[in-house]
Amino acid sequence: MYNTTELKAAVEQHIENLGLDQRKPANLYQPMAYILSLKGKRIRPILTLLAYQAVSGANPMKAMNLAVAVEVFHNFTLVHDDIMDRAPVRRGNATVHIKWNENIAILSGDALLAFSMDLVTGDFPERAAPLMKEYTRVSLAVCEGQMEDMDLALQEHATIPDYLEMIRKKTAVLLGGCMSLGSLAGGADEEIVGQFREFGESLGIGFQLQDDLMDAFPPEGFGKQVGGDIIENKKTYLLLKAQELADPSQRKTIAALMAENSDSKVEKMLEIFRQLDIESHTQALIHRYFEKAKYLGQALSQKTHFEPLRSYLQEIASRKI
Repeated sequence: MYNTTELKAAVEQHIENLGLDQRKPANLYQPMAYILSLKGKRIRPILTLLAYQAVSGANPMKAMNLAVAVEVFHNFTLVHDDIMDRAPVRRGNATVHIKWNENIAILSGDALLAFSMDLVTGDFPERAAPLMKEYTRVSLAVCEGQMEDMDLALQEHATIPDYLEMIRKKTAVLLGGCMSLGSLAGGADEEIVGQFREFGESLGIGFQLQDDLMDAFPPEGFGKQVGGDIIENKKTYLLLKAQELADPSQRKTIAALMAENSDSKVEKMLEIFRQLDIESHTQALIHRYFEKAKYLGQALSQKTHFEPLRSYLQEIASRKI
């Protein structure tokens, strides 16, 4: 049984062994190798490996190509997101479109997507059809979520259900996909695959709401800018809940602050959030999603080797606080 530190090291080694930086043409493959070398937490491939192990009881290294496929796909989305956001920095380094140029970044991102597709079925050719069907479902949902995020920014009257569905697709679907793909590769039936998928999505929504909350009300020592979402007028759950609960005077103030670009904008908006107890409302919703995941996890514990997965998720959650 491997611990998560060993799994992460194995993922890093497998990515390095892909040899993308040796392929030609260099100006296509070197950006691909570059973005993958900006080592993140590798949460998604580890979840894929643990889901495979939970169902099959087999050595998780057997699913390494599948796990890396998910990480390659994730990095494809980062390359394209950075272009759309005009982001200059990713993980403390220049983004691909800044280090090279936008055309190369688009094409290298496309190549990452294609490369990930090739990896999906490499370990399990006998399960190629269901794995590719699930992979395609996840991929399309992530793209839909990105478009819905862009559309939401332009909507004058966005709703909380709109926002929750957007973050489900943009963020949580891929976490659920790690679980569903890993369990599918491990031989799980449709019911268990669905439970793994729903478990991952519930956690993903909870984690995103937690990120939204910490942007406005960070714990001590969080070390990031407070109110970045407020500055950018992002339609987070916190803002939408405030608009829902506000009286006419507060609603007018919120609208005025969203049109404002002052040093006091964040503190003024946070004061409205405090008046409406938005922190508690958000914490309650986070708790609801985590409780749903806990319930699904208990059910999966009766059918699979779930404990290593549960332990890793507790580790992830503790890092985010």
